[in-house]
Amino acid sequence: MKQAIRAAFPVTIPVLLGYLSIGIAFGLLFENAGYNFIWAFFTSLVVYAGAMQFIAVSFFSGGIGLIQIAVMTLVVNFRHIFYGLSFLDRFSGMGKTKWYMAFALTDETYSLLCGQQAPSGVEEKKFYFCVALLNQSYWVLGSVIGSLAGSMITFDTQGMDFAMTALFIVIFIDQWKAYSSHIPALIGLGGTVAVLLAIGADNLVIPSMILIAIALMLARKQIEDKKLIITEKEDQIP
Repeated sequence: MKQAIRAAFPVTIPVLLGYLSIGIAFGLLFENAGYNFIWAFFTSLVVYAGAMQFIAVSFFSGGIGLIQIAVMTLVVNFRHIFYGLSFLDRFSGMGKTKWYMAFALTDETYSLLCGQQAPSGVEEKKFYFCVALLNQSYWVLGSVIGSLAGSMITFDTQGMDFAMTALFIVIFIDQWKAYSSHIPALIGLGGTVAVLLAIGADNLVIPSMILIAIALMLARKQIEDKKLIITEKEDQIP
């Protein structure tokens, strides 16, 4: 396991930097809403749903009912269903840890697992597990630091919830540079904008995810052909 952790840590450094800063922002907001570092710790440990945790701050302080929170959580994190489905084969054979992998499959962890392979000599399943575990530890640590800081120092937390959006933009740019085919990214952007223009931002998530999933299935052959052409060209380069 130590070998897998050593292999996973360098891969997760970008997430470390992002999760610490964003976790601190969440901790500050949570403390400002009246919840101490213990609440921040267990929320990040058990809920671990970045964007939803930011939304939950206003829910908790506004006295929203648990059923409404549960429904909104499902809507906001509906995309994770697609994440899990795409990793069924990779997580098979992981025993009990596959349940944690499904739980810990955030946007950033999903992005890393899509683009990274276990180094030679490191067991692939352990590598995946360590990537997920390290990422969550960064988020929990950042949340606790932010909450403790908020309890000792007065902060103006206005605008801090934009930190999650900023991280999504950075991940998108990184993925755009990492992959030779930009068809999936363009489908994602186009589908989201189309739904936004059609029905507005209030009911954006589920319809856009459905539209993107259908478009990706229809464009699967074109994506695979494009990837094959690029791979062949790269192989011809001396």
